[in-house]
Formats: sequence, structure tokens, C-alpha cells
Amino acid sequence: MSENKRNVISIEDRIPKLKEARKKKTNRRLIFYVFLFFSLISIVIYLQSPLSYVGNIEIIGNRYVSAEEIIKYSKLSSETNIWGVSTEEVSERISQHRELNEVEVSRVFPNTIEIHVSELDKIAYLNNGDNFHPLLENGKKLDALRIVNIQGDAPILYNFTDNEYLIALASELKELSPSIHALISEIYWEPSESNPHQVLLYMIDGHQVETTIRNFANYLSSYPSIASQLDDNQLGVIRIGEGGAVFQSYRPETDEVTEVYEEYQEHEGHDVMNEENEDEIEG
Repeated sequence: MSENKRNVISIEDRIPKLKEARKKKTNRRLIFYVFLFFSLISIVIYLQSPLSYVGNIEIIGNRYVSAEEIIKYSKLSSETNIWGVSTEEVSERISQHRELNEVEVSRVFPNTIEIHVSELDKIAYLNNGDNFHPLLENGKKLDALRIVNIQGDAPILYNFTDNEYLIALASELKELSPSIHALISEIYWEPSESNPHQVLLYMIDGHQVETTIRNFANYLSSYPSIASQLDDNQLGVIRIGEGGAVFQSYRPETDEVTEVYEEYQEHEGHDVMNEENEDEIEG
């Protein structure tokens, strides 16, 4: 009897604890449902309020293309629901702009659209009288952007009156290594009846280079090696073409230049000629 009594007392002692645990469990469940209810109400209110519509569009990474122009291509407005926006479709629309290279679109809570863009590289400046227009790697001229004082961070192009040759040169400049691209100061288009692709380059080291737009990048790749074989005081015109390279000094030739030619021809496999040999090579 004593053991049964102890068991009854033990169960009676546990009943309050069981009731308390059940109460806490019920309260937690109630709190969860209340939280869920108010969360759903908040979401519905948010989606129906102006906060769910595009309130801010941030353009990041643009230099030449205006933010207004990018927004115009995006076709986004304050009447666009931010959660109804397909970021992929917006990115595709903006990517149709000829001056842009890459576009990434994302949402930022509560109502901001971020548009990250990277523009095509500027590879030259096109001279237009007293002004200069940036030229992009795809041959696109930024006519709306006029620069009076340039910083010398890209070659200046002169006399390019035919857009076909300008685009062709832009394509070749794009293929140049940055180190060789930085050596070019000015490029003049000097077409002739026999060679409409002919160009004259002024290099920052004082040399001139005569070559063609066709295979321009390939021909210019040999310029550092050619120039390194010439004496610093021996400046002149370097003609580079299919037959190799021909050097013509601004002043009468010296024996030193001839030695430079012989050394370069032996070790590099190109033809760098002094003025005395020019007619023979070109013939």
C-alpha cells in the first residue's frame, strides 16, 4: 500500500509540470501563428503599396553612357512593380546599347533596382577640327561627347573620312597589346590609289611608322624589337609590311645603323634595312 501511495503522490506532483509544459507549447504555437498571420498581412500591404513599385534605379559603372539613356533602354519606370521585373529581360534590353559590353541587373529591398554596366573600351580619339571624339573598340564614335583637351591616354586619329576604314582600324587597335598601344601617339590615314589602307603613325619615341590597316596589329607587334635595335639618336621612318621592315633615317645613314640592321636580321629573322638598301628590298 505504501508503494502505491508513493506512486499516486509522484503522479500528482508531475501533473502541474505537465500542464506548464503543455501551456508553453501552446503559447509557442500561438505566437508562431500570430507572427505568420501578421507577416502575411505585411506582405500583402507591401505588395499593394507604392513601396512595391520601382522607386529608385541606380546605375553603376557608366562613364560615357548617361544614366538616363540606360534607364530608357531598361524600360523601367515608377509604374513597374519591382517583383514583376524579370532581371534577365531588363539586362537583355540594356545590352542592345552599342556602347555597353556587359550588364547585370538586381533587386535591392524594398524598391531599388541596381544596374551594373561595363562599357566598351576607348581605344583612340578621333580628331574633328578643334575637338576630339572618343572611339570605342567596336568602331563606334561618341559624337555627343566632345573633348577639347585630351590626356594622351590613347592615340589621336586624323583624316579618317571613311567609316569603313575607321572601323577596320578600331578592330586592329583592339588586338594590340596595351604596351604597344601605349607607344602610338598619332595615326594618319593616308590612302593611295595602290593602297587605300595606308596609315602613318607617330610614335612617342620619335619614330614614324608606315604600314597598313590590314594586319595592323600583327605588323605592329614587331615594333618594340625593331626599335630596340636602333640607336636612341637614330630616328627615322620604319616601313612595316608583308616583306618585313625597312628603316629610313631622318638624317644620312651611319655604319652603326648598318650594324643594327645586320644584327637584327640575323637574330630576329626580320628585314630592317637602311636607306641604301631600301630600293633593292622594295623591288
